[in-house]
Amino acid sequence: MGSTSIRLRCSRVLLAAVGFLTVLSAMPADAAAGTLGAAAAQSDRYFGAAISAARLGDEQYTTIANREFTMVTPENEMKLDATQPARGQFNFTAGDRIYNWAVQNGKRVRGHTLLWHAAQPSWLQALSGAALRQAMIDHVNGVVGHYRGKIYAWDVVNEAYADGDSGGRRDSNFQRTGDDWIEAAFRAARAADPAAKLCYNDYNIENWSWTKTQAVYAMVRDFKQRGVPIDCVGLQAHFTSGSPYNASLRTTISSFAALGVDVQITELDIQGAPPQTYAAVVNDCLAVARCTGITVWGVRDQDSWRPGDSPLLFSGADKKPAYDAVLGALNAVSPSPTPSPVPGGCTATMTTTTRWPGGFQSVVTVRAGGATVSGWAVRWTWPGGQTISRLWNGRQSVSGSTVTVVNAPYNGSLSAGGSTAFWFTANGTAATPTATCTGS
Repeated sequence: MGSTSIRLRCSRVLLAAVGFLTVLSAMPADAAAGTLGAAAAQSDRYFGAAISAARLGDEQYTTIANREFTMVTPENEMKLDATQPARGQFNFTAGDRIYNWAVQNGKRVRGHTLLWHAAQPSWLQALSGAALRQAMIDHVNGVVGHYRGKIYAWDVVNEAYADGDSGGRRDSNFQRTGDDWIEAAFRAARAADPAAKLCYNDYNIENWSWTKTQAVYAMVRDFKQRGVPIDCVGLQAHFTSGSPYNASLRTTISSFAALGVDVQITELDIQGAPPQTYAAVVNDCLAVARCTGITVWGVRDQDSWRPGDSPLLFSGADKKPAYDAVLGALNAVSPSPTPSPVPGGCTATMTTTTRWPGGFQSVVTVRAGGATVSGWAVRWTWPGGQTISRLWNGRQSVSGSTVTVVNAPYNGSLSAGGSTAFWFTANGTAATPTATCTGS
């Protein structure tokens, strides 16, 4: 989650929700989605939450989480100290519990986080130099390899830049192994799972004018220019009175997106949960096609890492005014039209990643051939009556047992040899039929 260097005030900001339901109330009853996840899906985005394994036994918590969210981020269960408490001895019990709960309920998972200056086990803190660099790469390989083909996106590196006006890297044990440590981590993650999106994640990089924002932007630009594999930037968006929302967030999102990466709001919580600010953040994301999703950092105020600020969308089982503002903003966006398949050169590879009684999850990797592809369509035929229950990163049409999935507006363009992926959960006996791909 956000750095402990963020100073929080305990005072509670109480603001009334005014005017954010006008659009929603004017829509026909059958036109407005009734949950955050469904409303976000209308524009091919996700709406997610950070989930704690310790709370999966709380019925109120899981009811809200299952109903409202389509993406899950483990709050602490995939961090370094949780996944490799002793060197070479990986433990995925808690991470797997969240992952299994998510996919069994038709949700995707963001991996958080592979490398961070905090939450390090003592054995890792004792290393330095080449030994630490090797341990860092081994950790990436071990964790990403365990979840290969199962995770939508990884926060590969978290919070590597210093606060303030220096524009420099944070002084961490990883940084002291050399300036190229972030690049090395991203290259290792790509080799360990070519299908997962690879993200850099940080806080206080939402305001476009801040030096820290510009420093991260320069790194991403450099990575894209040199071919370092980076697919997305995560803006944590922990807004407080000391680090407030600024209207330049939309400029920040669009500027990163223009570099050729997706942008995700990854840990959103706002002191006092003012409806106006929550709606503004959502609208900033909706205004940029490559802002692909929003995650709030917790389900209810009582679950928050900063509960005294009441920063989330639920108080107990009750929806707060900020919830209505977010839902209204998401529903105000017209659903994206479904593009028609077009001819051309690409390949599609389907992999079944998870099975459970009566269902399964698969990922399909789409790869362009020797020329640029501007749109693609993947087609296959089910062998035994299987049906897709949920689909992400594409749109489907069905004719009998034949399924066609076409690209979403944001992932149709592939450079020669480039790839993207879509995921689905399905009902029935697990099957991995041969898929064909056509593209422009």
